[in-house]
Amino acid sequence: MNVATLVQTISISALPVIFAITLHEAAHGYAARHFGDQTAWAAGRVSLNPLRHVDPVGTLLVPGGILMLSYLIGAYSGQRFDPILFGWAKPVPVNFGRLRQPKRDMLWVAAAGPAVNLLMALVWAALLKLVDVTPSHMYTRPLALMSLIGININLMLMVLNMLPLPPLDGGRIAVSLLPYRLAIPFSRLERWGFPILLLLLFTNTLDLIIWPVIVAFRHSILGFLQLI
Repeated sequence: MNVATLVQTISISALPVIFAITLHEAAHGYAARHFGDQTAWAAGRVSLNPLRHVDPVGTLLVPGGILMLSYLIGAYSGQRFDPILFGWAKPVPVNFGRLRQPKRDMLWVAAAGPAVNLLMALVWAALLKLVDVTPSHMYTRPLALMSLIGININLMLMVLNMLPLPPLDGGRIAVSLLPYRLAIPFSRLERWGFPILLLLLFTNTLDLIIWPVIVAFRHSILGFLQLI
């Protein structure tokens, strides 16, 4: 990958990455408001405007840095390097104690983010199908690349966040489903969640866990739309 290709990749990736990360957070805010917590609404975070959710580090610097790292590794090794492209937005403030039924409603608030990522993956897949049946024009290849990135980043975020590890969404879903005698000690893992996630990432264990699931979802979606 040369510099021009890197710049093109970052340009094409920007829109799908920003929407995947920020709408994930917005979905948590909408769900929390629906189930009785107005915290995010009062803070102006129940919005589809990505600018309200962008975190300079998690939404811009980290995904951009991962793409830059993949370029450098590829340039020096001569081999293609496909890292897990991920990031985060400013977390939407949710006061679970204000939900009408905190333990039960926590599940739906947590699940809203991954559900929106799955929905966005399907929307990008539909755009890819549109490109597939449209006569070739100058815009079809960039849109096809953007759609593929949109599918991948949304499936990555969905699967990653569904890991049963607090404070990830899957961890909160697990806390909601577990009986109280197990949920309380399990929720205390939250302080160690990010270090555990980094350990899984740098030992390549995270790849082994989530890539097969991502590939299975992608294959199912593209196969259903007869794109493979």
